[in-house]
Amino acid sequence: MPFPQQPLQRQCCVVGLILAFVLAAPCAWAQAQPARALVALPDMAGIAAQFAPTVVNISVSGTRKISTAPEANGNSADGAAQEGPDPMRDFLRDFQQRFGGLPPLMNLPVHSEGSGFIISADGVILTNAHVVADADEVRVKLLDHREFAAKVLGADKLTDIAVLKIEATELSAVSLAAPSPLRVGEWVLAIGSPYGFESTVTAGVISATKRNLPGDSAVPFIQTDAAINPGNSGGPLINMRGEVVGINSQIYSRTGGFQGLSFAIPIDVAQRVAQQILRTGQVHHAKLGVGVQELDQTLAQAFKLQRPQGALISDVDPKSAAQRAGVLIGDVVLAVNGRAIDVSGDLSSAMGQAQPGDAVELAIWRDGAHRTVHARLDDATPPAPSAAVLAPKGPLGLALRPLQADEKRESGVSAGLLVEAVGGAAERAGVLAGDLLLAIDASPMGSLAQANAAQAKAGKSVALLIQRDGTKFYLPLRLP
Repeated sequence: MPFPQQPLQRQCCVVGLILAFVLAAPCAWAQAQPARALVALPDMAGIAAQFAPTVVNISVSGTRKISTAPEANGNSADGAAQEGPDPMRDFLRDFQQRFGGLPPLMNLPVHSEGSGFIISADGVILTNAHVVADADEVRVKLLDHREFAAKVLGADKLTDIAVLKIEATELSAVSLAAPSPLRVGEWVLAIGSPYGFESTVTAGVISATKRNLPGDSAVPFIQTDAAINPGNSGGPLINMRGEVVGINSQIYSRTGGFQGLSFAIPIDVAQRVAQQILRTGQVHHAKLGVGVQELDQTLAQAFKLQRPQGALISDVDPKSAAQRAGVLIGDVVLAVNGRAIDVSGDLSSAMGQAQPGDAVELAIWRDGAHRTVHARLDDATPPAPSAAVLAPKGPLGLALRPLQADEKRESGVSAGLLVEAVGGAAERAGVLAGDLLLAIDASPMGSLAQANAAQAKAGKSVALLIQRDGTKFYLPLRLP
């Protein structure tokens, strides 16, 4: 008996419909998705070849003062910026603690290397200020192995920018035209001399922009995962359009080596500083005169803000631009000249990019309401020491001045004198310019008159209570 055909035909039709749906579904899904343009991989080799002749190796030799005094809170007692562990400093401190007999301050030779890039065919070079710190001699080596002695035209510690000059002509130089806006995720190249390996090229992406690092930073850093190591500092960060977007400056590392977190100074910040150095040899930054802190959710609720946003004013310096403008402790700065302040570091960056004398409009939050105040910014550059305010050097060899209000706040002391210059017995004992003199023997130093009186009656041996980077210690001083 033949099998009926209709059910079989029906089954075939069902299977055919299922197959047609399965085959057609990807096509329909693809048609429903927005079209994405296929982008070819960037020509990194071409960009690297274009910029290689403009990147230089910088070799620095000099001397650095290293304190054998103990450190506190992780700060270096000698005040030197450290990119990682310093075995020599640690050895000297350990030796001093175990056996004693070392002077409180020792001069040790320094030899370091960094990178830079040529911005003018007549030999002007941009690099980091920390690359040429403590330099007695700076040498620059080009890609073609020619070497030149370099002169430091100027350096700015706040933004970590320095400008060098070598006596050469017709050099390959980069263009510092304003780059295209940065996008998180776009490719970048870094060129430099990590660990002395010259003309090393590494690649990565922009991880973040306008990154505020701990401290009172005036730089909105570019974060990248391009490999940066000691020796890369001062080299260029380049996008895939062949534009310099930043100067490689810092890494975050628990080992001293690369761990995927690198930071570069935006090129517009570097340009602004370099132009001041080339024009005047100095750099001036604006100052509002406030202490700020971050807002968390609890503080935002306490100040009746809808979300944690802005810079909370925790202190206002007397006779500062902020006080003249009427800024109060407890205000929250939400914008400067219409640009939003999302975190407290944004306010520091905005002030660091302004100039003394600039007029700024501050949008603030006070007592649950929006307000607007106007301030004319002061100059953050410390004034040159005046003979009228310096104590006579006297037998100790100290030139002193009273602490300003912001210096008292930052150092955490209510009374003390700043060492402006040092010589003679004080220099031999290890006192540094920038130290705070808190006491001579057991007598607190609250005024220049007290310092003058203490120096006048000093005996053959004197004990100076010094504060350096948050650490207090006595330095013994022997007079001839």
